[in-house]
Amino acid sequence: MEASPELQLQTRVNDRELDSHIDTSVNQQWRFLKLKHYKWWLRVILYVVCLLVGQSAATLLGRLYYDKGGNSKWMATFVQSAGFPILLPVLCCFSNGSRSTNKTDPKISTLVCLYVAFGLLLTGDNMMYSYGLLYLPLSTYSLLCATQLAFNAFFSFFLNSQKFTPFIFNSLVLLTISATLLAVNADSENTSGVSKGNYVIGFLCTLGASATYSLYLSLLQLSFEKVIKKETFSVVMDMQIYSSFVAT
Repeated sequence: MEASPELQLQTRVNDRELDSHIDTSVNQQWRFLKLKHYKWWLRVILYVVCLLVGQSAATLLGRLYYDKGGNSKWMATFVQSAGFPILLPVLCCFSNGSRSTNKTDPKISTLVCLYVAFGLLLTGDNMMYSYGLLYLPLSTYSLLCATQLAFNAFFSFFLNSQKFTPFIFNSLVLLTISATLLAVNADSENTSGVSKGNYVIGFLCTLGASATYSLYLSLLQLSFEKVIKKETFSVVMDMQIYSSFVAT
């Protein structure tokens, strides 16, 4: 039995309204995802700029400290983590909505052990960086610090299941060659009056510090995944602040 013309017309109108509603919903979701992706890239760019500016300033100020007569490696180590109080206002202002408690949260004793362990690891890492900056030219020191990328790939592969890509492999090869050339060409780079023995110590300490900091980052990520089981803004900030407090 065929429907009346009026019913067929109403059905077509309803179908068009439904299609229009679906199209509007899809467009809104697409705009939302696009905006979210755009904001993500803005955050990444901001983090990269902060890292470049902060790392460059820290390296130059550390070199300036030694060049102007500073000789305390403990002081050079201390200041690398002593700036953590600047994060406290950020934590108070932006973490109010990200804190939540549930049954899966780790015990306080577990968190304290993590903070102490990471703080001690950070202390040793900062000390090795201080020795490296004292005994090496700035160009050599900076290039050796860049080997952290290779160590990041290595530890992330074994601890965080990070897969190797052609870009990562290319970076590993180039950085390995650069570090090898520095080791072979140590005499020509040693122009600051540092003895060959101290130069080797600085070289090994900087390389060890890069590896240790990469291990530190991979263990942090592993602890977020396996122990804390979440990675909110407040959790990450707590880890940074308390670990730096222990290190300081």
